[in-house]
Amino acid sequence: MGGISVSTCSRIIRRVSEAIVTLYKKIILFPETEQEQVTVKSDFFKIAKFPNVLGCIDCTHIKIQSPGGDDAELFRNRKSYMSINMQTISSPNLLITDIVARWPGSTHDSTIYQNSRRYERFERGDYQGSYLLGDSGYPLKSHLLTPYLNPATVGQQRYNTAHTQKCSGASVWCS
Repeated sequence: MGGISVSTCSRIIRRVSEAIVTLYKKIILFPETEQEQVTVKSDFFKIAKFPNVLGCIDCTHIKIQSPGGDDAELFRNRKSYMSINMQTISSPNLLITDIVARWPGSTHDSTIYQNSRRYERFERGDYQGSYLLGDSGYPLKSHLLTPYLNPATVGQQRYNTAHTQKCSGASVWCS
C-alpha cells in the first residue's frame, strides 16, 4: 500500500467516505424542477433522438470483504465474489443523479429498483410522461424502458440501437 499502514488506510477511507456522505445531497441531484427536466430530456434527445428520458439506470458490484456472520453469503454475487450491489441513475453528461448502495451482492437489480424511493416516485406519477432507460435486468414499466430481448422487426432493432446509444452515452454501467 505504498508505505501506508492498514490502520492509516482505514482511517483515510472512513474520512473520505464520511465527507462524501455529507456532500451527496449537494452533488447527487435528480432533475426535480420542470426546467431541470426539460434540460435533461433535451440533452438525452440529442444523443439518439429518444424523447422524454430523465436518466439511465443500472447496477454495479462494489467488491467487499466478507462481512462474516449468518448472512454473509447474501453478499456473494453471481460472479462468486462478495459485493454490495449499487444502483445508479445517470444524466446524459455522465453525472450520477440517484444512488442506492445498501443491498447485498446477491440482490437482483430489479429488486433494488422496486424497493427504491425513485421507483416509488415514478409509480406515484411524480415524473409523468418521463422515462428511465435500463437494461434487461429491469422490469418493463410504463416509466422504465428496456431493450427487446429478441428484436424481430426493423422498428424493434432501431429502438434497441437508440436505447443502447442513449445508455452508453450516458452511463458507464448501462448495456
